[in-house]
Amino acid sequence: MTGGIVCAGNWIVDIVHVIDRWPDKSELVTISREVEGIGGGAANVLLALDAFGVDVPLFAIGLVGADQHGATCRAALAGSRADLRWLETTTRAMTAHTHVMTLPGDSRTFFYHPGCNDLLNEGDLPVEAAAQAGAGVFYLGYLNLLGALDALQDGQTGAARVLARARTAGMVTCVDLVSKAGPDFAAVVAASLPQIDYLFLNEVEAALATGIEISGPDDQIGIGQAAQALLAAGVNRAVIIHTPALGLWAGHGGMVTRLPDPATLIVNPLGAGDAFCAGVIWGIHQGWEPLRALGLGHRAAAECLKGETATGTIPRLEVLLSSL
Repeated sequence: MTGGIVCAGNWIVDIVHVIDRWPDKSELVTISREVEGIGGGAANVLLALDAFGVDVPLFAIGLVGADQHGATCRAALAGSRADLRWLETTTRAMTAHTHVMTLPGDSRTFFYHPGCNDLLNEGDLPVEAAAQAGAGVFYLGYLNLLGALDALQDGQTGAARVLARARTAGMVTCVDLVSKAGPDFAAVVAASLPQIDYLFLNEVEAALATGIEISGPDDQIGIGQAAQALLAAGVNRAVIIHTPALGLWAGHGGMVTRLPDPATLIVNPLGAGDAFCAGVIWGIHQGWEPLRALGLGHRAAAECLKGETATGTIPRLEVLLSSL
């Protein structure tokens, strides 16, 4: 596959608060450390690809506010090779931001303000212009966290129409979900499935999207059934499900799984799924076999786990590939 990669969707500032335990209701817990970084599917995947040192154009598409958080997003991108012509600034709402409460080596909990991510609409995504500029892959993330694009009308969404435009323009579409339960979760996903070439999700999202019971991250049978159901519902090329216990690639020609690389250090799991996604997308772009693409995704995720923010510890491709 040739051409650049579009990263469209969520642009978020993550304010990571490190705590030593989760408080009971009405109880005070001390924040021992606070770190600020950029987050969201589009931001994390683009910055991971940039950290890899890939030799193709990277295009950012989305909205940030005319505020300090918006300036933080642009500052994080200033040292990258990203083309920012379609990362717009709006005065209609503030930049999306998340307060991330992190227990080191354990878990994290998100308190999210959607801000201008909820305003992003079909007219804000210049899909055809991106294709004309040389993009061959169109990534959109995260479905169910995009407000206007997720809005259902007669079973259709703006996201589905954007993805259809991307495929018509000759791009391969990659879509990532978010673990946000809601009454319309499955319907929002279903609307886009026929326009998705590669669908990325975790085991929680797979259960929400299909209604299939998945007992946990190592439930390979349930995860495989969910992947097959999503393929049958319209995904064109492959469903890629990542969990702490396995990576699964299900295509119309069969299914393969790979165990994640052992994590030598876990500081914060924030952004690890996006790092995995970036690695697999690069494998797709390069035409690799599924197991090798999953391997790069796992390597990138393991490196991401070492940092307090989503992209600060991801090395170049030659490092990740040295023992793959």
